[in-house]
Amino acid sequence: MDNLYKEVTPLLTFLLPGFLSASIFYGFTSHPKPSQFERTVEALVFTFVVHAATGMVQVLLEAVGRMFTVGDWTSASHLSCSVLMATVLGALMAAAVNRDTFHSWLRGKGLTSRTSHSSEWYCVLGSNPTDIVLHLIDGRRLIGWPKEWPLNPSNGQFYIQDPAWIDDDGNTVELRDLDGIIIHATDVRWVEVMLGKGVEHGIST
Repeated sequence: MDNLYKEVTPLLTFLLPGFLSASIFYGFTSHPKPSQFERTVEALVFTFVVHAATGMVQVLLEAVGRMFTVGDWTSASHLSCSVLMATVLGALMAAAVNRDTFHSWLRGKGLTSRTSHSSEWYCVLGSNPTDIVLHLIDGRRLIGWPKEWPLNPSNGQFYIQDPAWIDDDGNTVELRDLDGIIIHATDVRWVEVMLGKGVEHGIST
């Protein structure tokens, strides 16, 4: 058992930064977590990048240390720097995906027409700050501001603020006593995205 512990511990220490980056990435984005195998592969890729960045930091600090000494580069220093690099890498990757940074550049070059978001559903609702109309399976229609929405159309709930029902004549019946209504995604047949943006929610037209 002791031999197994001694063999496994260095491996886990080596892979820790990659799994940390992957955890931060999936925690900060709308992307669903893939299978365990795919997550392991992604963690290995993150691990490679983190250790490469840590090696560059070590070389830089050792070069600085030739001019004046701050301290020794130890295994604890290497681990601490790896954890810091992993945190920064995961956060930067999540920010780039949430802002559609990479894919917007690729679309500008004509290399792809895709976005970095997890689904078209999430992309449309996230990039159109405006009221929506939910067409429910039972035929009713609900208009309001989507404060929260599900990551995909088969799971999760909408939270519609300032809700109002739309009757058969197109008139709205406002629900003034409510802050909002939670609607399950499976109860929605389709979604209309309005043209006007919600100025009352702090978004300019």
